[in-house]
Amino acid sequence: MAPTVMLIHGAWLTPSSWDRFRQRFEAAGVSVVAPPWPYLDRPVDELRRAPDPRLGKLGLRQITDHYATLIEAMPHPPILMGHSFGGLIVQLLADRGLGAAAVAIDPTPPFGVPAHPLAVWTSLCVFTAFNGWNRALRMSEREFASGFAQTLPAAEKPYAWEKFIVPTPGRVFFQAVLGIGARVRWDNPDRPPLMLIAGAKDRTVPAPMVRANYRKHLRSPVDTVFHEFPGRSHWLCNEDGWEEVADRALSWARTAAGR
Repeated sequence: MAPTVMLIHGAWLTPSSWDRFRQRFEAAGVSVVAPPWPYLDRPVDELRRAPDPRLGKLGLRQITDHYATLIEAMPHPPILMGHSFGGLIVQLLADRGLGAAAVAIDPTPPFGVPAHPLAVWTSLCVFTAFNGWNRALRMSEREFASGFAQTLPAAEKPYAWEKFIVPTPGRVFFQAVLGIGARVRWDNPDRPPLMLIAGAKDRTVPAPMVRANYRKHLRSPVDTVFHEFPGRSHWLCNEDGWEEVADRALSWARTAAGR
């Protein structure tokens, strides 16, 4: 039986950001689940209007444990596929030996990978926010347009920002930088095969940062691969050419999971 694909969204997003991948995978006969982070199991418009007060104190370990519990309840190990902070969660789950194969797309790296200067610039709004450790933060339309999805046509940016972007816990960013719940064993022989995908024009997690992440994982004897898509931003799962990203990720993961 082919493994189910579990899609894990990143910060600022909900499972709706995976709708295109989900529909494409299901059309190919693949079973897909896309559970939300804790406290994000409501429609986007509700989350934008009134985020759950508990969201601001949500941490990386709590999110990782949430997905680990779901995975362990499944009859067979799923393929794990995550974007951005979801890519970090995928790496943390894989480090626990969970999943049949793992794909991290434009992933926030585990602790130990230096931040690229461009990533520092795009994340300044988080680290300069008042009391960002204890509250849910919002991404402005300008920040989305310039740092998250700058390759989208200008006319599409306001629609995408309103359709997909929701408040997110500021705490996870600080924890990633400080290594709180964000560490992996780079030479872990017991994790599943791992693919890391970068967008060449990503300003949130620049491609050199993903390459550095990949090189760290090469310490493991388990299959580890890297692929970079030219001309893509951090929004590569929803911009022109997203089908190529989805197909490459799924094709590799199904083969790796079957080994």
